[in-house]
Amino acid sequence: MEDSYGGSSSKDKNCSIKEQDRLLPIANVGRLMKQILPQNAKISKEAKETMQECVSEFISFVTSEASEKCRKERRKTVNGDDICWALSTLGFDDYAAPMRRYLHRYREVEVDQNNKAIHHERGINCSQDKDEL
Repeated sequence: MEDSYGGSSSKDKNCSIKEQDRLLPIANVGRLMKQILPQNAKISKEAKETMQECVSEFISFVTSEASEKCRKERRKTVNGDDICWALSTLGFDDYAAPMRRYLHRYREVEVDQNNKAIHHERGINCSQDKDEL
């Protein structure tokens, strides 16, 4: 049986990409699914595996589009903006907008954390300098 990468299925020992390397961890997928469902809901193993395949394929699809854009622009690194662009290009505008907001907020938090670390480091250095005097 062929998988979406043109190799053999995970049951074949000579598979070029192992299933565990191409799929998100099923425990993480199950945890995300449980967050959406009522507390008393149960999720079958088959449902988790189906969702695991779907989300892994979706991520691969979007990442491939972003990677192709980077290749054409002769860049080696795919960034968050490339992923947002790919989502829009592929018609997933409903996902692209929240992803852009998340990316913007993530970058703001990252800058804040870096600034705090710099100020904290300078504060330690200043107090050390005072002790040396």
